[in-house]
Amino acid sequence: MITLTDYEITVLILSSKVAIISSLIISIPAFFLGLALATKQFYGKSIIDSVIHLPLVLPPVVIGFLLLIIFGKNGLLGASFYTLFGWSISFTWVAAIIASSVMSFPLFVRSIRQSIAEIDPKLIEAAETLGANNLKILKTIIIPLSKNGIISGLVLSFSRSLGEFGATITFAGNIFGETQTIPLAIYSSLQDPNASHVVIRLVIISISISFVALFISNRFAK
Repeated sequence: MITLTDYEITVLILSSKVAIISSLIISIPAFFLGLALATKQFYGKSIIDSVIHLPLVLPPVVIGFLLLIIFGKNGLLGASFYTLFGWSISFTWVAAIIASSVMSFPLFVRSIRQSIAEIDPKLIEAAETLGANNLKILKTIIIPLSKNGIISGLVLSFSRSLGEFGATITFAGNIFGETQTIPLAIYSSLQDPNASHVVIRLVIISISISFVALFISNRFAK
C-alpha cells in the first residue's frame, strides 16, 4: 500500500479540484458545440471545428502563452479584470482551471459529437412529425441516446486535466498549494535527487488514474 506524505496529498487534492471544476465548466458548452457540429451545416463550420481542435496539435506552452496574453495582469482581458477587481487571474488556481479547460475541451467536444452523430436521424424526424419541438427532442432523444458519449467525454476531460503540464506551468506557474498539480509536482521533484520516492509514487498514481479513466471511457464509448 502506498503511504502518501502531506505534500503529495496536497498535490492530489489540488489536482482533483482543478480537474473536476474544469470538466464541469466545459461540459455544457462542449455539449452544445458537439451538437451543432454533429447536426448542423453552417458557414464557417470547418473554421470553428479547426479552432476548437487547435489545442490538440499546438504545443501546450503556446496555449499557455496565448492565455497569458489574454488573461495576464496586462493582458487583453486580464488588465480590465485587474482594474475592476484588483486581482490577477494568472498564476492562481483559477488560471490552472482555465488552462486545463482549454486543453481538455476538444476531447469533450469530439466525444459528444461522435455519440450524437450516431443517433438515427429517423428518430428525430419521427419526433418532429409527432409535433415535438427542439427542446423536447433534446430532452427525450438526443441527451438519453448520447449519455454514454457525455460520460466518456467527462472522464476523458478529467483525465486530460490531471495530466496537463505545458499550458499550466506557463499561465498558472508552479506554486505549491496554489497551482502545483501532479505533473508539475513530478517535474519539481525531479530536480531534487533526494525526492525520487516522491516521483515514483506520483507517477504510479498518475498512471493508475489515467488507465482507469481510459478504461471507463472506452467502456462507455462502446
